[in-house]
Amino acid sequence: MDQTREFLRSQGLPGEDAPLTSSKRFPDGAQYRVEIPSTEGPEVFEAVLAEADARGVRVHRISQGSGGMLLTDDELASMAVAASARSVELSLFARPLASWDTSPMSTSSGGAPVAAQARGTEQLVHVLEDIRRTAEAGVRSVLITDLGVLKVASAMREAGDLPSDLQFKISVQMGLANPASVRIAEDLGADTYNVPTDLSLAQLAAVRAATDLPLDVYIEAPDDMGGFVRHFEIAEIVRVASPVYVKFGLRNAPNIYPSGTHLTPTAVALGKERVRRAQIGLDLLGRHYPGAVGSELAAEGLALPAR
Repeated sequence: MDQTREFLRSQGLPGEDAPLTSSKRFPDGAQYRVEIPSTEGPEVFEAVLAEADARGVRVHRISQGSGGMLLTDDELASMAVAASARSVELSLFARPLASWDTSPMSTSSGGAPVAAQARGTEQLVHVLEDIRRTAEAGVRSVLITDLGVLKVASAMREAGDLPSDLQFKISVQMGLANPASVRIAEDLGADTYNVPTDLSLAQLAAVRAATDLPLDVYIEAPDDMGGFVRHFEIAEIVRVASPVYVKFGLRNAPNIYPSGTHLTPTAVALGKERVRRAQIGLDLLGRHYPGAVGSELAAEGLALPAR
């Protein structure tokens, strides 16, 4: 295997998985930031921030999974204004995708990877239009799952068809899991990359060695993403993967996508519990890696709404 490993090194890729300490940082010099996902709508957004204030949890990014397409114009504007006022990044999913379309393959036992793809030209157009509408509302971060969408959206950003400060946060559903493939996403214009939920510390370190992108890493993953609870690993994850968004999903919780007002009480309760889980994780980080540096709010590199 030595010849293959040496060739990888010649391409600027690591030749092996190894849990090395990362010297890379966010632009402000910090190692980690906090993300609360699945924040579906203005009521959940406000509840998450109120819970964060009550628990002393500094939340840097709030993300959402139902997509800008399932928010009204007023709701989009409300969330952008609220995030801007709190100096918090707001990231909305770019949809629709195959999983919500007439795609029996995406729900079949062997077809799950298709679920996160945009199918055909029309769905490509629809996803790009969702990104355009979200950006017009002032939001400056969108979640992308499809390489083609990423490539075209990046070209639109470069051409001035999308805002130059719009960031592309790659969803965990894209699924690229090794240093070479994550670098493809970086080359195509990704700004942060959510790695698969089950990468080991050594595998995270290998991806980190190959890219300067901030990595988004689930400390606790939803059941349909593996259901891992990695709170005692948070210190080592920050050490080997920085700059890293430590992301607090929630195990033993219903999947509420696509969400709406019929699920608001459930979504609020889940959002508040994610903040509680974040407090637990950050307490353990402080206990086991007291020197770890987190970002302040409004830190350089956060995709704050333009309001």
